[in-house]
Amino acid sequence: MKTNIKYLIGAALMSIFAVTGCKKDFFNRPPESAITLDNFYQTDAQVAASTNGLYNSVWFSYAAKAGWAVCEMTSGNGRSYSSDVSDFGQFTVTNLNTQNGAAWASLWTVVEQSNALINYMPAKVASTVTKSVVNNALGEAHFMRAMGYFHIVRLWGAVPIIENGSDFLGNFQVPRNNIADVYKFIINDLKFAEANCTAMIRTGSTTQGHVSSGSASAMLAKVYLYMQDYTDALAEAQKVIQSGEFKLYGIDIAGKTYNDLYKTANNNNEESICQIQWAGGASYGHGNPQQASLAYSTVITGTGDGYAVLGPTPDLQNAYEAGDARLHGTLMEAGDFYPELDAASGGYTVPATVDAQGGDGAIKKYVVGTPADNGGIGAAQSAANNTYLMRYAEVYLIAAEAIMGNNTTSTDPNALGYINTIRKRANLAPITEINRNHTVQNPNYDATYNPTVPTTIVRDDILAERRIEFAIENDYWYDLGRLDGWNGILTNQHPKAITIISQQERGTYASDRKTIYHQAYTPSNADFQLPIPATETTSDPKLLDAPVPYVFK
Repeated sequence: MKTNIKYLIGAALMSIFAVTGCKKDFFNRPPESAITLDNFYQTDAQVAASTNGLYNSVWFSYAAKAGWAVCEMTSGNGRSYSSDVSDFGQFTVTNLNTQNGAAWASLWTVVEQSNALINYMPAKVASTVTKSVVNNALGEAHFMRAMGYFHIVRLWGAVPIIENGSDFLGNFQVPRNNIADVYKFIINDLKFAEANCTAMIRTGSTTQGHVSSGSASAMLAKVYLYMQDYTDALAEAQKVIQSGEFKLYGIDIAGKTYNDLYKTANNNNEESICQIQWAGGASYGHGNPQQASLAYSTVITGTGDGYAVLGPTPDLQNAYEAGDARLHGTLMEAGDFYPELDAASGGYTVPATVDAQGGDGAIKKYVVGTPADNGGIGAAQSAANNTYLMRYAEVYLIAAEAIMGNNTTSTDPNALGYINTIRKRANLAPITEINRNHTVQNPNYDATYNPTVPTTIVRDDILAERRIEFAIENDYWYDLGRLDGWNGILTNQHPKAITIISQQERGTYASDRKTIYHQAYTPSNADFQLPIPATETTSDPKLLDAPVPYVFK
């Protein structure tokens, strides 16, 4: 934490008004010559541009590998032989793990950068700057601080609440605060963002990359859902739905598919609530690094990367219902054809031998192809497609879940309408009852090829829908972490989630592509909170102490 506070006071201040390598059509940043805190915030444009950095490089290390390592590997969606991430899939992560450290550093940088703007910008703004522009910028910073903390508290549990790093200049020993207080802090930030960010009707313009009041309402709905405050979760979700700000591809926007959501040409589309804004072809740390890890081959990327370091588990592959259109946009299977990839050569056909990390397939989501496939923009580890932090589809599923509340089943027409809207886009038949606890045949069981797994499992319709809708979007692990309710989050007790994970098939396929070499893991409750990196606890031993209440200002 000592390092992070120093960074806040130094480099964080510099980068709030100097954003390197950003997209001209999105950032429109002012000249950087002779910029200081005293002369930067002189115009509406300068103040509006002050938040640009919160959408780009601060998220790089999390997006590059750490995010999918801690979310897709741990949740049972992905598998990898790579030594820096394989521990997540086996629940053997230590405080020395490099990707654990990368996630921690990246997410705290989001908090630090947000704090820098919140604490130092208002006093430096010229009197001629429009008040609503200042309020909007502060709203965006509060939103991003909340987003950073929401990731941090779900990964490491109790952590310090830091509103201003300068408060700790003389004392770097910072205690952790209670989980409930961190959530309260997040709620306060999002309420501020909801009240101060401007409203926006999304039109699919690439310039609409900043968050809005509707974005804050959507995130409030999600945080309330974690806290099992179903009344407020539903109210916020319905507020977003009724606002008309966002639209669903393939439902409200005809001619667009689920797969289209992840194409560079559709950055900042009508379904986007919040995206990381990548600058394709920019220097390392500013372009999207995900394709480098996920793409199955260099033929797809055309830039020498494409390492397929993450592959799908049999459990994720078998979780799709027959005919689910989301499969083609999320995972590659043998023989699949993608006309948008390597288009100059007529498109890309997935080879019959596809086997990313021992799986019978590879990852498609966030794989966008060569620079030529993307308007000539892109480079190695620097693609131009944005990364979602939240999509409008989730608001529908939040509303459905909030209507159900603590009930095991529901035939409420509104709840069914919300979940069936998402299923309709996926080309799936509507369901007539939402059931969170019914026994079904285990899709991984096969008497001939895989008889060692349980013959039946318990299916949670909401969880299952969310898993498929947001697969490879770094969300399923968080869903598993809240499955045992708000008290389970506060006490780190996860019996339901442990049962589900223990029944997952995380093995590899044999050469016949049918036989599975079975692998399964049963986590402990302790595994639902990552260890704070050793470098942090060494500089701040208080991070190892029991958390304390936070004194809210």
